[in-house]
Amino acid sequence: MRIYMQMPSIEGKPPRFYHLFLQADLLEGWTLVKEWGFQGSGGRLKREHYPGYDQAEAALMQSREAQIKRGYRVVFMEGQRQPGGD
Repeated sequence: MRIYMQMPSIEGKPPRFYHLFLQADLLEGWTLVKEWGFQGSGGRLKREHYPGYDQAEAALMQSREAQIKRGYRVVFMEGQRQPGGD
């Protein structure tokens, strides 16, 4: 799953972005990757490991909601629940 959000530019500064996505790791867990910063520049990166897809997905959605409350808008969202991951 991947979510890309953006905050409009303020006071002549470039727009801010927030990118969330899930990656399977080699130890059968999942990593939530968060990247944020100003559009057009290198952003900051944070990785959080979770033992299962459900926990990683819940953390992704929680992060999305927190950023929406801060003023970000979802620009792009792709992906669905993993097959067999009920």
